[in-house]
Amino acid sequence: MVAVVSRAKAVVPDVSRDEVLAHRAAAHQLDRSGPTEAGDLAIVDLGVQDTPAGSAAQSLAARLPTGADVDTTDGRRWSSVWGVRGAPHVHRRGDLRALAPALWPVDADDAAARLAATGTYFRKNGVDSLDVVRITAAAYEEVVTDEMPKGEASTALTERVPDQAVSWCRGCQAHHLSDQLMRVAALPGGARLVPGGSATLAPIPRWPGLPDDRSGLDALIRTYLALNGPTPKGDVATYFGTTQKALADAWPDDLEDVTVDGRKAIALAETLDVLADAPAPRHTRLLPRGDPWLLARDRALTVPDTTHHKVLWPMLGHPGAVLVDGEVVGAWRTKATAKRLGITITAFTTVPAARRKEVDAEAQLIAATRDRDDVTVTWT
Repeated sequence: MVAVVSRAKAVVPDVSRDEVLAHRAAAHQLDRSGPTEAGDLAIVDLGVQDTPAGSAAQSLAARLPTGADVDTTDGRRWSSVWGVRGAPHVHRRGDLRALAPALWPVDADDAAARLAATGTYFRKNGVDSLDVVRITAAAYEEVVTDEMPKGEASTALTERVPDQAVSWCRGCQAHHLSDQLMRVAALPGGARLVPGGSATLAPIPRWPGLPDDRSGLDALIRTYLALNGPTPKGDVATYFGTTQKALADAWPDDLEDVTVDGRKAIALAETLDVLADAPAPRHTRLLPRGDPWLLARDRALTVPDTTHHKVLWPMLGHPGAVLVDGEVVGAWRTKATAKRLGITITAFTTVPAARRKEVDAEAQLIAATRDRDDVTVTWT
């Protein structure tokens, strides 16, 4: 039940972690009682991260009835782009024209934040990050006119951007524009990713050109909060790869201040109206490492034991997560041969035999999305 806490003459609702996780499980449609078509899932409104390639299909399968079509390589319905934070995402093909202006930086500071280390380098050297993003995006329209390997595109783009936008890459032993700049500028420049994880770019058909300014980010923020709220404002900004200041004019009008077990957060007003009514989750799922559930930035809420953070979110090579009744109870990794898929699970706690059988059933779905005939599950 939602409690009310008085703080400095203001009445702020206080909600529990259990209530938040129950609401999120329902919002993420993890009980498979919602849509039967992948394109109708709520998570698709935000885009589904596809890291590694093919994992977006696993996220969709975790929310759809068994046997539903999760083929995200169908170019008639889906498109892969470098989306939020420059990460590969799968989107409905028809959503891209609205996505580009929503992710367009509002100013140079916003652009620098989205460029991460590259933005810091630009700041130190007096380079306007927004100008560089705009120039690079415009160059994409000239360069990517057909399918093109990423390396070739990088070389051609580097020839068209100012010298200040180019830096030395120790890995390549060459001067070129940074990987993050290439990612942030690709979508507004009308470039998409060819499905399959081959790092090949292609033009988006009938692209309208660069955005004039930012518009529509409020709708994406609303979707994030509908899926992952209540949550701190700073975590929302982190998800979008920028700062709270950059989001100042994009927050929805109907936000409410709340606390989650005493920690400050925000929520959509409509979320508070239904929060206490969300049923306790009762399902077992294998979530890939880029699943929207794991991308919520308040990791201490989704996984309270920080020792498990090191397993789930290492510096390199994140595993997937075993989700039982809204709690992450383990991590999983795969090893594949031509026909067989092996899944190794590191359990964080004791998992009953009945739930292990449910994990076996979910493993079959993972194997199906990867075109494997058989799967074995090993617990450690």
